[in-house]
Amino acid sequence: MADTPQKSEAKETLRFFLKLALFVFVLRSFLMTSFVIPSESMLPRLLVGDYLFVTKWNYGYSRWSLPFGLPLLPGRILGRDPARGDVVVFRSPGPDDHDVIKRVIGLPGDTIQVTDGQVILNGRPVPRQRVADFILPLTPNFGADKCGTEHLGVVAGKPVCRYARFRETLPGGKRYDVLDQGNFPDRDDTVVYTVPAGHVFLMGDNRDDSADSRFAPPMGMGYIPMNRLEGRAAVTFFSTDGSAEWIKPWTWVTAARWHRIGEGF
Repeated sequence: MADTPQKSEAKETLRFFLKLALFVFVLRSFLMTSFVIPSESMLPRLLVGDYLFVTKWNYGYSRWSLPFGLPLLPGRILGRDPARGDVVVFRSPGPDDHDVIKRVIGLPGDTIQVTDGQVILNGRPVPRQRVADFILPLTPNFGADKCGTEHLGVVAGKPVCRYARFRETLPGGKRYDVLDQGNFPDRDDTVVYTVPAGHVFLMGDNRDDSADSRFAPPMGMGYIPMNRLEGRAAVTFFSTDGSAEWIKPWTWVTAARWHRIGEGF
């Protein structure tokens, strides 16, 4: 007996949603996903409220490439090492594992040390040039509590946060800006780290406000296994200052930082 029109329509609807779910699963696992910046550890390049596209094919695939870390892939497939200077999204170690974003500073076999705030890579200081201060307006998602009292200021009658900014240049020519909030011996003067095989050494660009590979868990995250790399930051596709309200659609426009859209890495 043929299916009734109602049953046929229900089957087609179910088939459509299954195909859609499969498409989204493949897209997020193997091609591209999104990531929202939750903290200030990657200032000045990334602000709280930035939304990024992250490409998934750059470093190969593992269980952490899949949504929710589904244990469907053994080890690391089609693995490739990142380049120094890449901004990567990865799964943090520990029982409270979650997605994190940092910059690759050291590769397997590299030695890294921080001395007086300057990175020493394989025995050579990474060039560090003082540039103009980084000035960031205070917003609902980056308030005075996150800035720190000593860095507060006023520009054109509006409250801002001001940090000393430096430009680092890695071997190979990769350049990016980092921030220095002052003298903090536990992060500005470290021991020598030697990156083990199959791992990377990661740091936040906001050097004095980043729990990264300089610190062992639970304070930081230590060396990160390559198979926890999920992808590379590609482009900013949206940014908000946190002032939008869901029940007021017009604020979605006024809260957007349109000038940040399209910024690459």
